[in-house]
Amino acid sequence: MIILGLTGSIGMGKSATASLAEAEGVPVHSADAAVHRLYAGALAAPIEALFPGTVREGVVDREALASRVLGDAEAMKALEALVHPAVRAEEAAFLEKCRAAGENLVILDVPLLFESGRAGDVDRILVVSAPAAVQRKRVLARPGMTAEKFEAILARQMPDAEKRARADFVIDTSRGLPAAGEDLRRILADLRGSSRSLST
Repeated sequence: MIILGLTGSIGMGKSATASLAEAEGVPVHSADAAVHRLYAGALAAPIEALFPGTVREGVVDREALASRVLGDAEAMKALEALVHPAVRAEEAAFLEKCRAAGENLVILDVPLLFESGRAGDVDRILVVSAPAAVQRKRVLARPGMTAEKFEAILARQMPDAEKRARADFVIDTSRGLPAAGEDLRRILADLRGSSRSLST
């Protein structure tokens, strides 16, 4: 089973690309989706204990939490010590299930794949990218996003050019979903072919 790591900086079109892959029948595990589930479940109480006032009606208020940890390296480190192991456990269960089902290709959608030292956990890496002006426009259009918050998030992420240089595949999402879908289908066909040749 080939594990394709999908990553890219904020606003580069990672979620849209993951959805395209799912439409092509590839199982996808999204770290972001796992965090959403955990914030509404197992991690709500520990996060409230660590950062009082960040949980509303049993669910982590992401805006309140972001305001507490962004720009505070120690707070971010403490949060990651809670979140990362829980996400990794969900990911491991996903991979085990896919192997048992005989899948030949799966995607791990990991926003900070390079930054968190996870590049060695996948077989190939796909980076989604777009020009900086397009990225900025997309991100600042999000509800609750400010230029300051965007800059704080960017400061924690590896520069896009470096991600592209380290990737096996790159998709430029600024050309629109149809073009991105075509690029993705070519990549998936290539990987599925590799998987079949490895198993024979």
